[in-house]
Amino acid sequence: MYSSEPLPHFVDDYLRYLQETRPTLASFDGVHLHDDLLEDLSRQAIETDARALSSFARRLGEIDPASLGPVEAAEQPMLANHVRARIFELEEVRTWERNPHLYADILSSSLAAQAIFAYAPATERARRVLSKLRQTPRLLQAARDNIKEPPGIFVKVGVDTFKGTLRFIERDLPRALREVDDLHLLGDLADASTEASNAIRSYVDYLETEQASKGRATFRLGRDKFEQKLRLDEGLGGLTVERLLAIAARELDRTGEEFRQTAAKLNGGDPDSAWEQAKQRHPEPGALVKTAQAQLVELEAFLEKQKLVTLPAREPVTVAPTPDFFRWSTASMWTPGPFETRPSRACYYVTDVDRSWTPERQREHLRDFNLGTLWCISMHEVYPGHYLQYQHLRSVESKARKSLFFAPATFVEGWAHYAEEMMIEAGFGRKDPFIRLGQLQESLIRLVRFIVSIRLHTEDLSVEQGVRLFRERAMLEEATARREAERGAFDPTYLVYSVGKLMLQKLRRDVEVKQGDTFSLRTFHDTLLKQGNAPFSVHRKLMLGDVGNVLE
Repeated sequence: MYSSEPLPHFVDDYLRYLQETRPTLASFDGVHLHDDLLEDLSRQAIETDARALSSFARRLGEIDPASLGPVEAAEQPMLANHVRARIFELEEVRTWERNPHLYADILSSSLAAQAIFAYAPATERARRVLSKLRQTPRLLQAARDNIKEPPGIFVKVGVDTFKGTLRFIERDLPRALREVDDLHLLGDLADASTEASNAIRSYVDYLETEQASKGRATFRLGRDKFEQKLRLDEGLGGLTVERLLAIAARELDRTGEEFRQTAAKLNGGDPDSAWEQAKQRHPEPGALVKTAQAQLVELEAFLEKQKLVTLPAREPVTVAPTPDFFRWSTASMWTPGPFETRPSRACYYVTDVDRSWTPERQREHLRDFNLGTLWCISMHEVYPGHYLQYQHLRSVESKARKSLFFAPATFVEGWAHYAEEMMIEAGFGRKDPFIRLGQLQESLIRLVRFIVSIRLHTEDLSVEQGVRLFRERAMLEEATARREAERGAFDPTYLVYSVGKLMLQKLRRDVEVKQGDTFSLRTFHDTLLKQGNAPFSVHRKLMLGDVGNVLE
């Protein structure tokens, strides 16, 4: 029997529950009611969470689809997948039982949100940091209790992330809270930081001395779990791994050929030499932040002139070096959440060289940050990528539809990856062919991720073989290729960049066919972003009236 519960009422309850049980994510959404808490990952809490999510699934299933309007009818299946995906993660994927990186990432992200986003005075945020630091031993005890036989690669990545978190607590947090002048609070922070740091060191030692030698478990999800995860998380039901691999291989060959043709024009028919020439055009060590900051000015001006998408009112973007705990990422965009009530800075982080590296390793790192590539990274992270995307999400109209905040990565990352190519199509960098070359190489990286993620988790591809694929097909330097392949082991769906871009490009073509001469690229982009971070199936339903094929 169907219930009479309105869908918006369900959404409000579900969102409140997620914010309470996942306070780090709530903070990034701009909801600060639970900022004094760390996630509870004890086994009892996980079992309680699974039961609560099952209850939400039943409630949602009892809402009569016939009682819903067109928009709500499109959203209900999306919400059902979101709930089931959370249950699937807890009960089947069980990252909480396999991967120390999960605990390190929660801790570092939770603390970083308080340090980076000035949503409240420093003293208030410091008290919340204090609470989180005091809960750190409890979080690490849950990790000890839950994780017994982690895969070796998970131990390695977890240790690296925890060591970065340790440096963040000891070095970066005091800098971020330097405005605090309450001596009693500062003393409590110092004591709690010492306690948290000691707990982290103890757990890292435990991982290195006791768990590393036992790391024989597989990191692979297996075909069934991999396909189910894609269906629930990303709305890719009906697409088998064979079909996805065929699409990836097709696009990799096509993009590789376009790269070779573009490179050949630059260097008398020798693509390898042209790309090597491109890689020598890079910022000097320590100059990455300044270079990226200048790029944002030019990108913003181009968007204003070309009118490709509306630029809402916004705060300036701060460009800074990537914090130690997040250095596994080449670059990242930290944007205030859509529910934030006051202006707050957004941070674009780029990973410059570590001065302790050898000169050769520094040069190798910067060759992968060549200027053509860096332009595309700035497009992806800021203009017109993630930063601009979230400014649209913060609009009043978007915030009123809370169901659109359950974002699949295929849309979030798909938009940002699409934005790189869209800018080149619109004429950006026409006088500098190395920018086009950098954009194509960024596409090659994402397409190799597409292939490596599937083969790592559904076949017997090794991480070392993944490194070779990134070296040979995406032309990455050794250290960057290794970081990419290792990420595929703990981030199995990092194929979302290419898949999302391809789905967005198909949606654009289909809308253009439907609208004919009345089609406007700016209107298409504005409409898409206004509809929020929904799966492409929902966007297709809202823009075309029918889902059809999301990918082909």
